[in-house]
Amino acid sequence: QVQLVESGGGLVEPGGSLRLSCTTSRSGFSPYGMGWYRQAPGKQRELVAIIFSGGSTNYADSVKGRFTISRDDAKNTVYLQMNSLKPEDTAVYYCICRTAIPPHDYWGKGTLVTVSS
Repeated sequence: QVQLVESGGGLVEPGGSLRLSCTTSRSGFSPYGMGWYRQAPGKQRELVAIIFSGGSTNYADSVKGRFTISRDDAKNTVYLQMNSLKPEDTAVYYCICRTAIPPHDYWGKGTLVTVSS
């Protein structure tokens, strides 16, 4: 069983920065996709950013130019650097690891990010 452990959430003022980290519990586990979703109160969960094993990335339009995703396969870790945070970025952020064979999504328990003055 693979467990994902997220860290780095918290309270930050508008315009501030946070870095989220997500580490997988199984050594040698190398999913082809690692990324982040978020869910704000009363809204559906949405993709924030995902990075694939070849290095390609996808970002939600709302975070392009402000957020940067990266991964360190040696540490089984994916990062999300969030800059120029806005109140509308407030949400629970969930880490996801996606395997192809077999196709499966592993989810973290979530970390809360609150952007408020």
